[in-house]
Amino acid sequence: MLKLDQTDKTLLALLQTDSKQTNKELSNKLNLSVTAVYERIKKLEREGIIKKYVALLDKKPIAKSFMAYCHVRLTQHSKEFVMKFEREITKLEEVLECYHVSGDYDYILKILVKDMEAYRDFMVTKLTAIPNIGNTHSIFVIGEVKHTTAISV
Repeated sequence: MLKLDQTDKTLLALLQTDSKQTNKELSNKLNLSVTAVYERIKKLEREGIIKKYVALLDKKPIAKSFMAYCHVRLTQHSKEFVMKFEREITKLEEVLECYHVSGDYDYILKILVKDMEAYRDFMVTKLTAIPNIGNTHSIFVIGEVKHTTAISV
């Protein structure tokens, strides 16, 4: 595992804030040469610390501002049923995140759709069509207090 120094940590923080910064801009902020910044970024990518670069979208202009968290309990927990559920969930574009969790439910899904009607349609035609779902529990987001994609290093 790669040992991160303070410069690597600062570089990662800067990239998480705005990954479109040029190596020249980053070199000025870090007091490094452009080549040194380039080499550090390549090293972080090679080591798998930087997985990929993405564009974060504003949900409102694209009519996807209804967010729900759905807890799912399976009826059976055999490897076959768990793997089938996970395979099917990854195919659903409305599901942004899915976590296998401990506690009363087996999974927590983060779902993003247009509105309540779209959520109902998703639940009836897609989610509950997956075999072996025992029950679900939905929680609707009223307001966003904090949302970040940046991980402190």
